[in-house]
Amino acid sequence: MSNLTAFLAQNAIKVEIAEHPVSKRFIDPETKEVMNWKVGAVTSDEDESLRKQHTKRLPVPGKKNMFQPTTDYDAYLASLAVKCTLFPDLNNKELQDSYKVLDAESLLKKMLLPGEYADYLKFIQNKNGFDVGMEEAVEEAKN
Repeated sequence: MSNLTAFLAQNAIKVEIAEHPVSKRFIDPETKEVMNWKVGAVTSDEDESLRKQHTKRLPVPGKKNMFQPTTDYDAYLASLAVKCTLFPDLNNKELQDSYKVLDAESLLKKMLLPGEYADYLKFIQNKNGFDVGMEEAVEEAKN
């Protein structure tokens, strides 16, 4: 027989907070070392909430009163990255003011170069158990 105790919440291995050097451009002034960002994972409930937040019902062309859910995956991934970023605090007003932005998603995009941002989103997805990127999954589903 199988051992169901392995599935009990207290026996599940907890997802550890990862330290990741997101960009070589952020250097600790004291140690002169690249600053690591601290990254956690979200629960499935939190992920579902983020997806719903970025899903709209759009009318189906030519079909009266028919709607199709459409998710803005770029916005969803930005929100997921913000939610998973534990350090630096992307909601810190001083940090946001220094980049002249008003929210955490904009701050993240302003802080990182496009390649750094893309790599960070991949890291975030992997941290949350997504082995395939969202864009790749969408493209695969379309084919």
